[in-house]
Amino acid sequence: MTGKHMAFGDCPDDAALREAWGRFCDQLREAGDQVFKEHNPANPLQRADAFRFLTQNLGQAFDLALETRDTRYPMLHAFCTPTRKLGGDAADFSYRQAWIDGRHVYRISGNTGTARFLNFTVQGSRPETQPGTGWPSLHEPFGDIPEANLFKHQIQSAADGSFELRVGGGKQGANWLPTTPGTRKLFIRQGFDGWDETPARLSIERIGMEESRPLPTPGSMCEAMAWAGNFLGGMMRDWPDHPYRYSGGIVDPACLNRFPPERCANSADDARRGRLAAHMCWALAPDEALIVEFDAHDGFWMVSLGGAFMNSMDYLYRPVSYTPARTRVDRDGKVRLILAHADPGYHNWLDAQGFAAGNLSYRNLMSTATTTFHTRLLKRADLAAALPADSVRVTPHERVAQMHARFDSIRRRYGL
Repeated sequence: MTGKHMAFGDCPDDAALREAWGRFCDQLREAGDQVFKEHNPANPLQRADAFRFLTQNLGQAFDLALETRDTRYPMLHAFCTPTRKLGGDAADFSYRQAWIDGRHVYRISGNTGTARFLNFTVQGSRPETQPGTGWPSLHEPFGDIPEANLFKHQIQSAADGSFELRVGGGKQGANWLPTTPGTRKLFIRQGFDGWDETPARLSIERIGMEESRPLPTPGSMCEAMAWAGNFLGGMMRDWPDHPYRYSGGIVDPACLNRFPPERCANSADDARRGRLAAHMCWALAPDEALIVEFDAHDGFWMVSLGGAFMNSMDYLYRPVSYTPARTRVDRDGKVRLILAHADPGYHNWLDAQGFAAGNLSYRNLMSTATTTFHTRLLKRADLAAALPADSVRVTPHERVAQMHARFDSIRRRYGL
């Protein structure tokens, strides 16, 4: 140290770094203005939730843009968690991604766990418009096209669930996923049914790694600031506007408190992801309840509540999602879920948590079988007259036990 005072301008990259940071801060402020968009109800809880949506993803912006960005040094990044919601995430899914490319070969190792659904997807290029539609792609890191899939039942594992999976290069037996020159990402989804299921333990590495990861340079830091700013701005702009505008009617805010008739997400891309989906927008007054009814059916389905930005609601503490293992079916073979702000005393309660409006999604995994939904909006005080006498009720003590079962299971899924 010479004792010389160092200041702005003494490094040749100072101006570029400050300009990039200033632009990022401008983009962040502009993203915050989207909190007040028309689709977000003007009430205190949902205004606060919108800023929470933004700040939760501010927390991962540079993980995506910088810390995990180098495909030579891949990392599995927890894309959504109980404290980070994005992309119409479902409460009973976990999502992880790793930036990869088609030049290298990668090894994933670990244990498959006992979750009912596990899927590895290699994602390809991200076009400006989605093929065959003319619709603009959703903001980064979405919009890329699935290239290859591997599901849990296709993985060859040892008796204890341990396995290795190769990604890229020449075919390596059954546990292999091909890549292309356009490959850019690996996306991993787990779907959980019962509270006793355990998550997969996974790690990734590039085959042939022999040197330490390079440190960020001013150039790569400026690129990361630009990517992070575009990500946050695009996120606040596109949710929920993009699916409302470009889903082909699958997501229709004008079709309130009912599912759009004969509309479901059942494209070739959905088939590659191993799912079928349907969606409903809801609005609920404090004294109202909404019954969502459909036939009980085989397969692994899940229903999940989301807020105005389609971000999943508080699934760590609140009953905002149901799957077959955790749902009670009435004697007539119907599933009846009850959306309400206060506990109605029935087992299948979906907690609207005081939000005036939001979204509800249905997914049926590894199946293209559809079901028919019926909904009924009524006063919460009239539920008993509207529901079958055998609909399963719960006591306050039983509800507390349900909350703790959920709390313990979600913490196990995420290692919390």
